[in-house]
Amino acid sequence: MQITGLTFVGTRTDARAAMAGFLRDVLGLAPVPPTGGMDADVFGLPDGSSFAVTPGVPPDEDDRTIGFSVDDIEAARQELEAAGVWTDDEISTNDRFRYLHFRAPDGHLYELVEEV
Repeated sequence: MQITGLTFVGTRTDARAAMAGFLRDVLGLAPVPPTGGMDADVFGLPDGSSFAVTPGVPPDEDDRTIGFSVDDIEAARQELEAAGVWTDDEISTNDRFRYLHFRAPDGHLYELVEEV
């Protein structure tokens, strides 16, 4: 598998408005429209990656997400499964990306992301 970069980082918080204001007003990140099907405040970075802020943290879920870019998500999924790594049952799709969650040895949920 070839990781080509970070697509995005996201965080879940009950302080969504305050966090979005901090990213915009203090860190100077530019708001960008969220990808279809995404309930988030999204901020673009100069390298094309993004930082997303979503509401709340459901019980038993991670409070942040890191998306690793790949060129071939099917091949990457096969490599994860061959290594005994848990993945989602299906690859999800939104307006911009195909993505697959996986649980790493640290117990956290991460994503592989392929641009559509």
